[in-house]
Amino acid sequence: QVQLEESGGGAVQAGGSLRLSCAASEDISSNYCMGWFRQVAGREREGVATIYTPSGTTFYADSVKGRFTVSQDNAKNTLYLDMNSLKPEDTAMYYCAAQRPCRLGWTRLMASTFGSWGQGTQVTVSS
Repeated sequence: QVQLEESGGGAVQAGGSLRLSCAASEDISSNYCMGWFRQVAGREREGVATIYTPSGTTFYADSVKGRFTVSQDNAKNTLYLDMNSLKPEDTAMYYCAAQRPCRLGWTRLMASTFGSWGQGTQVTVSS
């Protein structure tokens, strides 16, 4: 099972930007679905963005479209989430996830379709 480690979280003011990274323990370019999810204490984990690594096809939650971009660097086995125009409501613990082969539902950003998870990195956006 692939191991995932997130980094890049932190505290930023509203309107600012952050880049999250997710380092994988193996090659992610072959038949992986990967994604970013976030969770606030007491609430369900929410899908932010997913990507099919062989083609780079992406899906985003409506709340982040136009502000967040998910991308991959196959040479580094790393997934990224570029977050711009951050809002206080983006405050959450952000998790990286992976699944191979992809399971039905990944295009709808369903957390239950992913089997491997990182430990998370905290993002805090102040107003």
